[in-house]
Formats: sequence, C-alpha cells, structure tokens
Amino acid sequence: MDAGFCLFDTALGRCGLAWSARGLVAVSFPESSDEATRARLVRASGAAERAPSPRAQDAIARIRDLIDGRAATLDAIALDESGAPDFERAVYAACRAIPAGYTRTYGDLAKAIGDPHAARAVGVALGRNPCPIVTPCHRVVAAGGGTGGFSAPGGVRTKLRLLEIERAAFGPRDLFS
Repeated sequence: MDAGFCLFDTALGRCGLAWSARGLVAVSFPESSDEATRARLVRASGAAERAPSPRAQDAIARIRDLIDGRAATLDAIALDESGAPDFERAVYAACRAIPAGYTRTYGDLAKAIGDPHAARAVGVALGRNPCPIVTPCHRVVAAGGGTGGFSAPGGVRTKLRLLEIERAAFGPRDLFS
C-alpha cells in the first residue's frame, strides 16, 4: 500500500503532504503546530504518517524548490482527484495551467472551463482545493486587481508571499498601460 502522509520543512515552515497510490491527496501549509498539520492531513487522507514514497519525495523536492524561489515545475506531480466532482477537476486542471509568475482571475478560469458565468463557483472549488501550491490557487486573483481569498493556513498573507516568491505582478490594471 502506497498511502501515507509526512511533514517536511520549507522556507515557509513545516508543510505536509498526503498521498495515495494514484498521487497526492492533500498538501498542507504550516498550521499552528505540527499536531494541527497532522490532524489536517489525517482528515484529508485517512492515512498514517510514514516515510515519503519516492513520488512523494519528488513532490517535496519540487515544492521546496518553488518555495525557495528556484524554477520548479509542479505540473508533473500526479494528483489523486478521485473524490473530486467533475467541475472541481476541470477548475483544478485550468488552475494548474497557470505558469509560475502569472495570475488569472476567477472569471478567466470560468471561461477556460467553458462556463464564463461560473466565476463564483470557481472560487468555491478553489476554496476546496486539497493540494494548494501543486494546484496553484494562489495564482488566481479577483477581477480589478484584488487578491481574492485563500483558504490555506495563513490566508491571504500566504497567498501574497507565494506570489512574491514567484515574482508575480498583479493589481489594478490601467487601461493605458
């Protein structure tokens, strides 16, 4: 059985991830304590804490590289989205297509999945995103340059930190720039 979870250190603090035989099930940013991070990962996966599998080790290395500001591609990391509805899987796929250093709006993602009036539903789906950073919901911002929300631990502060690490520019857009 290739399921489990582990904690790992990053420049943001102790993160965690859970995996199954299919891929990552959950990623957690630092909680208030290691125990809180463990509890989140157990709720998300039902798995036991163990040494990371080779695929999990690769995901950890890629996540650390991105958080450390090094070029890293996370789109090769397999996700286990077997429990997600089709709409959420479509939103997550569109979100994973956003390159590091760029942002898109909730409306942009709604258009990308073929439902231009679903911006609010896109936001709800991203609020349920079990694998933040791998499914880079921090790159999705509100129309007009607002940050939008971020449901991972640390909230919008973590979102802004990730965008800063990626050197992403966003904010109100001037019609003449």
